[in-house]
Amino acid sequence: MATEYRLTLAGDVPLDVLAGVVAPEGVEESAVDGRPRVLSADLSDPCGYTVIIYAGSRGYFEAEDGDGSVWEWEPERYVTVGFRLGKGESSDRATREMLASVARVLGERAEDAALILDADWLLLTRFSGRLRRHAPSWWGVHGGEDLADR
Repeated sequence: MATEYRLTLAGDVPLDVLAGVVAPEGVEESAVDGRPRVLSADLSDPCGYTVIIYAGSRGYFEAEDGDGSVWEWEPERYVTVGFRLGKGESSDRATREMLASVARVLGERAEDAALILDADWLLLTRFSGRLRRHAPSWWGVHGGEDLADR
């Protein structure tokens, strides 16, 4: 079974800007009349995952926080960067690479943001400039020191 991480940023972030951060070697564009624009890249060899970038409006996201409560967020406009780690990939390597990409995005962008694992588990939020890690047991296994609470 694949593992999926979703980094969502609030606002109208240009897809190409995010693509330049998470897939600087280039992306493929999927644009069908009447459908939203989607960018994707197969980064299986260098990073251990594929990435997809898309925008939306009137979003609703929920996930379980590390303390068992349900977290909810409803950004009016948002952009999501999805990282899909295939079941045949080295989970440790792919997770490290994904966290490095998340750190680069958060370092270059100031928008409110959330990182969710498998659409169920809240790992990271940033609101009003404050970065907060959730699910301490996950971070204890996977590191992410460059994404420390601040």
